[in-house]
Amino acid sequence: MKLHIAEMLRAQKGEHLSFHTPGHKRPGADITELSYSDNLYAPSGVIARAEEDVAKILGAARSFLLTDGSTAGVYSMLYALRSADVRSLAAPRFSHPCVLHACEVLGLEYVPIEQETRCGIPVQPSEAAMECALKNADALLLTSPDYYGFFALLEAARALCDGQKKPLAVDGAHGSHLHFTRRHAGKFADMWVDGVHKSLPALTQGAVVSAKGEWAERLHEGVLRFRTTSPSYPIMASVEYAVKYPRNEKIEALSEAFKRRHGCVENDDWTKILLPCGARCAAANAFFEQNGVYPEFADGNYIMFYLSPCTKESELQRLSALVDFFGRGAVKSEAPAGSIPIYSEKR
Repeated sequence: MKLHIAEMLRAQKGEHLSFHTPGHKRPGADITELSYSDNLYAPSGVIARAEEDVAKILGAARSFLLTDGSTAGVYSMLYALRSADVRSLAAPRFSHPCVLHACEVLGLEYVPIEQETRCGIPVQPSEAAMECALKNADALLLTSPDYYGFFALLEAARALCDGQKKPLAVDGAHGSHLHFTRRHAGKFADMWVDGVHKSLPALTQGAVVSAKGEWAERLHEGVLRFRTTSPSYPIMASVEYAVKYPRNEKIEALSEAFKRRHGCVENDDWTKILLPCGARCAAANAFFEQNGVYPEFADGNYIMFYLSPCTKESELQRLSALVDFFGRGAVKSEAPAGSIPIYSEKR
């Protein structure tokens, strides 16, 4: 499939004398809006074609490229809800902080959906908890998958929202790799965010926010208010590339085999390997880093290794050997239950 933005950037030839921003004045891909490069604020060329392709892949009426991370997408979705006279939003207790911040900025009442924790990990809200909270709210927002690799009950949520004639938004910041599957947020939500840079090969801050039906124009209005007017062309090109990147079913299967072999948490998402370490968590994290392996996080109970379709089989084999070497089973101890920081990652 054609990569519209990247091919436009590659087509730059000859001497490019910059009397425009950015201030580094170096010729290359990091440019501003020029006669040939389109304009993210009002796209009609390569950016427009890229967004059209992305929307088709994600099953949306419209999709909008973001170079500000998923947070800009969450703000844009909540703006769209507010513009439709939504006054209150039901969302899980362990949502990303930007959900609460957007509610504050936009004047939305936050209705928390209670969550239990199990072995130090928040459990996705039950159908009963969602139903209870939604009775006191005008809209529902869920996180799926969450940072620990568990899916929300999206099918049940869709049915609840349809039954009460209320919109469903999904923070899918950690689930952009799922668009090949029935687990993707876009299969259920009216609006959703894909944090493309997290689990697909895009540059940091690359994301997409999408909508179906009548929500598309409202979301567009939100994007105009919260998306930058000075976007990074390399990030935009990488987002288009990442969404069009092929599925890697081999590494998906190898990840699940790794989890079984090393007694990892039985979560839903192959990109997130949760290794229980308990009291040895800090020591294990230091050991991996000393051996050139840098996990996504170590929260005091677990170490999380974040995979993507670009993860190589040889890399997973090396990680497996290091896990074996570290403890010969010691890292498989039960992690203590209790509250731990959730969604502290950067957007």
